[in-house]
Amino acid sequence: MIAGGGTAGWMAANLFAKQLSDFPVDITLVESPEIGIIGVGEGSTPNLKHFFDILGVKESEWMARCNATYKLSIQFAGWSPSSNVPAYSHPFSSQVDLHTYRAFNMNCLTRRMGLDTTTQPDLFFLNAVLSNQQRSVHASENFPFDIQYGYHFDSYLLGSYLRDVGKALGVKHILDKITSAETLPSGEIASLVLEKGGVVEGDFFIDCTGFASLLIGKTLNTPFESFSENLFNDSAVVFPTPALKPLSLETKATALSAGWAWQIPLQNRTGNGYVYSSKYLSPELAEKELREHLGIDDSQEARHLKMRVGQMSKHWVKNCLAVGLSQGFIEPLEATALHLVQVSCELFVDHYTKGNLSNEFQDEFNKTIHYRFERVRDYIVAHYKLNTRNDSQYWRDNRANENLSDSLVQILQAWFNKKDMLKEINRQQLAYHFDANSWNAMLAGYGTFPPLAAKQAKQGDLYLENNIEHFLNKCALNFAKTHELRS
Repeated sequence: MIAGGGTAGWMAANLFAKQLSDFPVDITLVESPEIGIIGVGEGSTPNLKHFFDILGVKESEWMARCNATYKLSIQFAGWSPSSNVPAYSHPFSSQVDLHTYRAFNMNCLTRRMGLDTTTQPDLFFLNAVLSNQQRSVHASENFPFDIQYGYHFDSYLLGSYLRDVGKALGVKHILDKITSAETLPSGEIASLVLEKGGVVEGDFFIDCTGFASLLIGKTLNTPFESFSENLFNDSAVVFPTPALKPLSLETKATALSAGWAWQIPLQNRTGNGYVYSSKYLSPELAEKELREHLGIDDSQEARHLKMRVGQMSKHWVKNCLAVGLSQGFIEPLEATALHLVQVSCELFVDHYTKGNLSNEFQDEFNKTIHYRFERVRDYIVAHYKLNTRNDSQYWRDNRANENLSDSLVQILQAWFNKKDMLKEINRQQLAYHFDANSWNAMLAGYGTFPPLAAKQAKQGDLYLENNIEHFLNKCALNFAKTHELRS
């Protein structure tokens, strides 16, 4: 029984319908008919492609329905101005980059030792070259390497599309508002009470009720662990603007006075939002600042959103699994929301079936998911900790924040003490979300390097010595220009 729809609910329904098809499982999803019709523009990691591969759904089928576009990277603008970095792009990795990883990691290490080497991250990744040259994400047939890419999409339309796919897979759909849940003497959930007077029983429940956390929180009283000491942002204001021409292949995250603004290119419009901290900025001033940033007058209505950043102390309690906003939320800087939904569902299926549809491996699951949320949080926290802005108290307080996990402290120590980042990431077993290349890309992109040494070697810049620019430009010739595909 799935309580709540939207993208998270229907993603869970589809994955369970596919991955539990060999078990005697009936899936019912109950969602309120009171759902908005305009979705916030959202981005994904490359894991979303894997999700659609599991469903057997082609890109041509779902992308048009969801006004989706391709995403090769994220550009961070204005996060480290004092390091003379106006902007940098963090691309997704691809198979071709196996030929440039060592050069990038070694150049980052030698630059930390004071040598003048090339460390701009987007110069070492094929995706960045494709994005800069406005090329397709699909190569010609004679190019034997895959590339990793994500998507931009309308979140409401994606949920609507997944609803149709789920119903075709046999998921039962009930349109009604859930008012409460009934429990058994054991404390387990027995049924959902609906607004129209019905009661829906189930054996296992998936809580996709958003920040309300109706089942895992309000019914089972699971404690919530806030990340507010690490991540200050708790609010957002959003506007759509006309579609970009040409369409960009990357998300843009621009630092503003008390947070950052996203720009997400969709086929029919551009999704824009300002993620900020209400401790430092009122909703009215945040809206005013975003309007000025976008050049929008007061005639267009804004939408204001609140965020609860953190996670449940346990994501699987008794006969209930929380998925999506009900289990936790890490602000959307690295577009990890749906990634964590997918990881949670797939890991749950693995543990639930390994225990023959029992709670035998519940503790193991909770420990793993809890740890993964924390490590994703750390990567986001580092973006704020390492900023070099001095234009507001918000950015100065983020830089001064010492509420860092031991894991993050050890990563930063490895960087600033000129240690091998690959060894540190492997030691902590962190590569399943953000590997050494991702950490190097962020730290190098911010320009977090010591002053150059007085004496410089005349060799050691592997970007130049390996002629990586020539290599990646040659690879890019296997990808058509996006305007050629439309003509």
